[in-house]
Amino acid sequence: MAELKLGPPKSENFQIGPMPGKDMIDTKTNPNGKAAVSTPAAAEPIRGKKLCSYALMTAAHNEEADIGNTIQSVLAQTVLPKRWLIVSDNSTDRTDEIVQRYADEHDFIRFLSRKRPPGRSFAAKIVALRAGAHLLQDVSCDFIGNMDADLTIEPTYFEDLMRQFEQNPRLGLAGGFVYEKMNGVFATRGANRVSSVAHAAQLVRRELYEAFGGYAVLQYGGEDWHAQTSVRSMGWEAESVPELKIYHHRPTGGGSGQLRSAYRLGKEDYSFGTYPLFELIKCAIRLPHKPFVIGAIARMAAFAGSMIRREPFQISPELVAYLRKEQKERMLAYVGVRAKSSTANSAATSAASPAADKGGQA
Repeated sequence: MAELKLGPPKSENFQIGPMPGKDMIDTKTNPNGKAAVSTPAAAEPIRGKKLCSYALMTAAHNEEADIGNTIQSVLAQTVLPKRWLIVSDNSTDRTDEIVQRYADEHDFIRFLSRKRPPGRSFAAKIVALRAGAHLLQDVSCDFIGNMDADLTIEPTYFEDLMRQFEQNPRLGLAGGFVYEKMNGVFATRGANRVSSVAHAAQLVRRELYEAFGGYAVLQYGGEDWHAQTSVRSMGWEAESVPELKIYHHRPTGGGSGQLRSAYRLGKEDYSFGTYPLFELIKCAIRLPHKPFVIGAIARMAAFAGSMIRREPFQISPELVAYLRKEQKERMLAYVGVRAKSSTANSAATSAASPAADKGGQA
């Protein structure tokens, strides 16, 4: 891909109308795997290239407490992004002032201040990023990625992350494990899974990002889930790397905030077409997680309410079918592991009993 001269200004103000409404992007029309993109088998390995390159996107809303440290964390990277788009989403604090100062000092940072009517929306973050997408179109790079505005990472984070793609040419999307403070000490978040890539600080191959249409604007959030499911549906892999640490600095809120989050996640799960049995198992597993019991109940209640009302799914039928196929395979694998474990335990108990000893001797 040829490198073009940088045309857009380093910062600009952008006015956009109400949301979600007309700004909501219908992911049902997204081809999700039908786009012309190379398969993993035909992918060109990164090995042999002199240097991989990436571009970052960040959406920030009233992040004056953390955005400065986030920017310093990226500036300290051993491999800097070719461009970093930072969108201030209707911030009313000093976020704009802080970001503008860094944009004036560093050519690769592009700043956009987006104004909209006040109000919260789970889709606001991605609508903000899409509002500034034109500032990345002229950049030639191997990867597109996201960096949340309240994080810090180690200096080799993105270099090490790109090395994962070099070592595994089938890898399409990857990120690290999120760490949050518990009793004053950073510890791995309970939701971390190798098979689930947090949106916090991730990279995706650019050709894949363009093939699935970029981060999706979804009513209840879940852009990271949509991205990794889309990548896997096209035959690629999506994984988190436990050794790569992402430090999340903003508190997640108290019990009431966690309950609202659990309720939203139930709505999100339904909007993706999750199997009801799979959701029930998921909620049962989360019973011992904070907020204990009530969080899992709130999540299941939200899911059940959407199902009773027969709310439409937010993603394409093809992607729903693929996701359900994955969930069915996971349930069967879980049952198989439990059955093997039960058989092994029974055999061990039988072998250890006096009757079994006598039978063996006979």
